Amino acid sequence: MGRGRVQLKRIENKISRQVTFSKRRTGLLKKAHEISVLCDAQVALIVFSTKGKLFEYSTDSSMEGIIERYERNSYAEQRLVLANTESQGSWSLEYTQLIGRHEVLERTLRNFMGEDLDPMSLKDLQQLEQQIDIALKRIRTRKNQFSHESISDLQKKAKALQEQNNMLVKKLKENEKTLTEHTGCDQEIQGQNSSTFNLCPSSQQPYPSLTIGGNFHERGSVNEVAGAQTQASTATAMPPWLLRHVNR
Repeated sequence: MGRGRVQLKRIENKISRQVTFSKRRTGLLKKAHEISVLCDAQVALIVFSTKGKLFEYSTDSSMEGIIERYERNSYAEQRLVLANTESQGSWSLEYTQLIGRHEVLERTLRNFMGEDLDPMSLKDLQQLEQQIDIALKRIRTRKNQFSHESISDLQKKAKALQEQNNMLVKKLKENEKTLTEHTGCDQEIQGQNSSTFNLCPSSQQPYPSLTIGGNFHERGSVNEVAGAQTQASTATAMPPWLLRHVNR
């Protein structure tokens, strides 16, 4: 039969308690040494007996260094826990304040809309009326300002459009003037050409008759008459300055 499990409770017999303490202390120190070697951990072990005797074990570093490191880490954890606690408390307080402010704003909004007026006193109603009057004045002021700004913008746009219209009218007049001048020049050139080079035989006078003393020149032959008619036709069709050179 194997050894039974020891019940975990205080050993009443002093001798047995001392023996168990010595055995368990030795095993505990051995386990602390094994974990420090196997796991490369810093271990510090402190044990006080019932008589107040100190038993300690530490790894290669000193016991003071390990205890100081423990205090630093413990202090940091305590500060973190305290900060979290304070933060939670502050958030809870701020949440409560925001809830109350939200309720006040909702009630004020309902009052502005003319609702929930029965619980209000005469003083509260007067204050509400003053607040509404101030709000209406601000609204009217803003509306008038917006109207003036809109009118000013429209006036600027109208002025710009008027200037643009004047420029277009001026350009149109200049174009009409230029077109009229070109048309007059063309008509004048056409008139000069028609008066100088008029080649229409229907507008000429009949050929003059070759008579001397009222009788036909009988000594001329038919060819001379034809030549005279051709010369007269040429003289009539040609311009005066060209006719003078031909007669020479």
